[in-house]
Amino acid sequence: MLTHIHIWNFAIVEKLDLAMDSGLTVFTGETGAGKSILLDALGLALGDRADSAVIRHGAEKAEISVTFSTVDAPDAEAWLAERELASENECIIRRTISNSGPSKAFINGKPTPIQSLRELGEMLVDLHGQHEHQSLLKRDIQRQLLDDYAGHQGLLQQLREVYQRWQQHKSELDNLLKASDERDSRLELLRFQVNELEVLALGEQEPAELEQEHKRLANASRLLETSERVSQLLQDNEETNASQLLSQCSSELQQLADTDSQLQAIAELLDSALIQVREAGSELRHYLDALELDPGRLEWVEQRLADMHALARKHHVAVEELPGVLPQLQQQLDALEQADVQLDQLQKALQEAENEYRQLARQLSDGRQQAAGRLAEQVSQSMQTLGMEGGRFDVQLEPREDGFSPNGLERVEFVVSANPGQPLRPLSRVASGGELSRISLAIQVITAQDTRIPTLIFDEVDVGIGGRVAEIVGLQLRELAGHRQVLCVTHLPQVAALGEHHFQVSKRAASDVTISEIAELTPEQRVDEVARMLGGIEITDQTLSHAKEMIDRAQAG
Repeated sequence: MLTHIHIWNFAIVEKLDLAMDSGLTVFTGETGAGKSILLDALGLALGDRADSAVIRHGAEKAEISVTFSTVDAPDAEAWLAERELASENECIIRRTISNSGPSKAFINGKPTPIQSLRELGEMLVDLHGQHEHQSLLKRDIQRQLLDDYAGHQGLLQQLREVYQRWQQHKSELDNLLKASDERDSRLELLRFQVNELEVLALGEQEPAELEQEHKRLANASRLLETSERVSQLLQDNEETNASQLLSQCSSELQQLADTDSQLQAIAELLDSALIQVREAGSELRHYLDALELDPGRLEWVEQRLADMHALARKHHVAVEELPGVLPQLQQQLDALEQADVQLDQLQKALQEAENEYRQLARQLSDGRQQAAGRLAEQVSQSMQTLGMEGGRFDVQLEPREDGFSPNGLERVEFVVSANPGQPLRPLSRVASGGELSRISLAIQVITAQDTRIPTLIFDEVDVGIGGRVAEIVGLQLRELAGHRQVLCVTHLPQVAALGEHHFQVSKRAASDVTISEIAELTPEQRVDEVARMLGGIEITDQTLSHAKEMIDRAQAG
């Protein structure tokens, strides 16, 4: 629901600050006073194309700010939440138009593309008589309105869930069928690769272990030669070796230790070194006993390493990663070998989803057909009382050419003939703005309980009518306002008298500049304004009495 509108330097409005309420609000004023300015400003706030010509003469920038309560607009609440723009059941939309650059838009203080204003605006406000925001002209909205009228919300939700499941199965099946074209060649390759790796039977740690063994085998001659020479130097040379020299040195120092005790510690160090040398010699001898030249083993290790590196290159992995390739290929092979089973399962699931979808879609189509007849009859009857005698309204259901959709098997379109003898034409092609507004009013009154948009605005819905029809229009607007906030720009006293809130639009000259103003009228001022609308320039006591009687009767009813 629209709660506030602020306008600065827009057209001939210098500054305007209005608080709006629920129920039926009427706007009246003399011709040329600027009644359309308010709707033009609201249209800009909801995403209409901006032009710097709308900036008040002498100003640099125009700004419009509108505030909505979203308590009664769940679709708008969801839209805001999805974009992280929610703000405690309130939505503030601001639009600025500048002489020096492009216009800017904000939702709850955050910069927003103009397209977002249009999307959000269509969930908050429906302007009747202005095609830019006439949601009823859109076939998707017409379909939604018919489904809401028929009470199809639950059925539609089921249908959309089944449609999503059907679409998912179809996508998976298409992908599987596409992949099956390459399946045979892929299976042959995978089986060959798996067999190759299974024959190799590579252990998890084997690559590192073989690399180390190869290094040892390839250098066996050098290892043997060097180790034997060192063993000779340590203790195996009978003439001179490190063990003998250390033993001799230690013995001679021990003999002198009685003469000088300081030599005792050095002699002990030599004894310790002698022990270490003998242990090293013993370990080296064991090493030599185990070390042998084995050309056959070396050849085998080199061949296995070559096989490992060749397969690693083939699979584009490092040698140490090769043991992990086999499980991956086996998993792929298993999946492909199970593809026939999966294909059967998917085809069965797709058929089940299709059958369920068709059952729900037929139920939806039947419900739409029945609701379309009822809605057409009710709107046609209402048109007879709104100055369109002989007019007809119908709801056409056309099969969709693109097959399944989340909204059923048919498209919905509202068609109308406003005058006898004229063919039914799409609602979007109704030439007269007044006729379109009255047809829209009839539809909205009949479907008021189901309308999702909380604020409805009728721009001179009463053009070309008067007398009894004008009063009927006013009564229908008042009835509609019992379910939704209704704003109406009118020039008929019958409609104005039925308003629960009354604003007068006027203009005045100030310092050679024309300024438009809008003010809410007191009960006494309302009588004067309705009297002006009844009597024109000269307002008599009788006119005032008639105006008061109309307002009193409207408020009492």
